[in-house]
Amino acid sequence: MSKRVGGILSAGRNGINYPVTTVEYLVVAGGGGGGSSNNGGGGGAGGLLSATGLSVAIGTAYTITIGAGGTASSGDGSNSVFSSITATGGGGGGVQSGASNGRTGGSGGGAGNTTSAGSGTSGQGFAGGAGGGTGGGGGSGSVGIGGSGTSYGANGGTGTASSISGSRVFYAGGGGGGGDTAGGLGVAGGGNGATGSTNANVSAGLANTGGGGGGSYLATGNGGTGVTGGQAGGSGIVILRYPSYLAPATSTTGSPETYVTGFWRVYRFVASDTITF
Repeated sequence: MSKRVGGILSAGRNGINYPVTTVEYLVVAGGGGGGSSNNGGGGGAGGLLSATGLSVAIGTAYTITIGAGGTASSGDGSNSVFSSITATGGGGGGVQSGASNGRTGGSGGGAGNTTSAGSGTSGQGFAGGAGGGTGGGGGSGSVGIGGSGTSYGANGGTGTASSISGSRVFYAGGGGGGGDTAGGLGVAGGGNGATGSTNANVSAGLANTGGGGGGSYLATGNGGTGVTGGQAGGSGIVILRYPSYLAPATSTTGSPETYVTGFWRVYRFVASDTITF
């Protein structure tokens, strides 16, 4: 039997740390970039996958890949990977100028005015917002809001709350679309859409949340001033945990954040790495 010392479970009977056979995981891909020309849709959030009971083998080095956010020009986010689990990068936002549609991804990019939204990936995220204006990027929790004209950018889709790190954090929210009077709001790490010809208040997706980037309103060269377009998506993250009375990982490469909180031993990866149990 293990025993509790100072709120943390100690090693098991006879000082033995029992081997790890399964882990709980959260894998979030990089968010898509916001549309970066006239009436840019919000970037779609990175795909999010989370579950308990994933089997791991003792002595096997598992690769951790952290997906980068998509570039500030409707670029797609990159995948995040742990073992057999792959979360798909978010789709970039669409634009009216050039008639580029929102792109498909973990969550889909929002439509630019007069264009179409991107689709999400089943079990990972939702489609971007469609309609007659600049849509919000899709989130892991809901479809992006559809636009209705160019005065107001639409909000991004909702993200997903997780307490796997020991604190309740929202991940993988969609970016807001750009608008003349007001840009749409990003949520759960998603960036805000731009407001007016100066592209005021536009913001990138938050790092290590997989949030989509905010979309532009008016591009430089078409009467716009200030920043030139939509913003980048946020990078992804991988978090693993298992009961703290089980053995620590025998090795990691890189510098993951490692700690014990209550009952759990947690490994939080914000850069590509390996882990061996």
